Amino acid sequence: MIKAFQKGRALIEDIKNFESSEGFKVWWLGQSGFLLKFKGETILFDPYLSDSLSVKYQNTDKPHVRMSELVIGPIFLENINIVTSSHNHTDHLDADTLNPIFENNSDIKFIIPEANRAFVVDRLKCAVDYPIGMDDGKNIKIGNFEIIGLPAAHNSLDKDVSGQCKFMSFVVKFGDFVVYHSGDTLWYDGLEERLKSFNLDLAFLPINGNRPERKVAGNLSFQEAAELGKIAQIKCVVPHHYHLFEFNTEDPKNFENACKKIGTPHKILELGQGFEVNPIKN
Repeated sequence: MIKAFQKGRALIEDIKNFESSEGFKVWWLGQSGFLLKFKGETILFDPYLSDSLSVKYQNTDKPHVRMSELVIGPIFLENINIVTSSHNHTDHLDADTLNPIFENNSDIKFIIPEANRAFVVDRLKCAVDYPIGMDDGKNIKIGNFEIIGLPAAHNSLDKDVSGQCKFMSFVVKFGDFVVYHSGDTLWYDGLEERLKSFNLDLAFLPINGNRPERKVAGNLSFQEAAELGKIAQIKCVVPHHYHLFEFNTEDPKNFENACKKIGTPHKILELGQGFEVNPIKN
């Protein structure tokens, strides 16, 4: 079992105590989950903080054996302003994670792909108008954060009958910064140009790859994530979607070596570890 850099009370205190008039900080919560804090406001990307999948798939031919510690129970996350779900897979839309967060954060805003509204409402048993639906190019301003929707390919750019994206990623602008959370995605035509146009300070990219024998939808490989970061001129790439389940992971050292070989700026976080980003001084 991979141990957390910090967890529980120590993690909560780290989040609570971070204050900056200029910069922001992000913490990796495992899998694709990141918490970002800027000027006292927070956005929580795609959290999975339970063992619901391990329970669901035990005694099947596709066991989801956890390989890392749970860094925090969802009920302990307070003062969360925004939470996202990029698509309907349980490690990005988990009732056992999201419902306790909703209960503990009464004013929280919930961002989803509009195409997934009916599925989301059914899974979470929430009011039909509770989630905020997004689509490609749509944007919304919540507090300090402007959130812009982009498509994701997992494995394809699936859309509903109205042409709305079922798999999404999100660009978030705040202060002088721009951050991208990929959700789950492959490298589709034009992705690098779209990302480059945002002049990204930070991007969270998956590295676990796309292997049919796993019998699950795939993602960027560690090499592709490094190359996308370089081509899109991203100032720093943080990898995700590894070290949760034994059957669907990747060694982040491979990503690190690929980045070093081609000169992609990057930061690998341990579970529960925070990373502070400050404006570049001219």
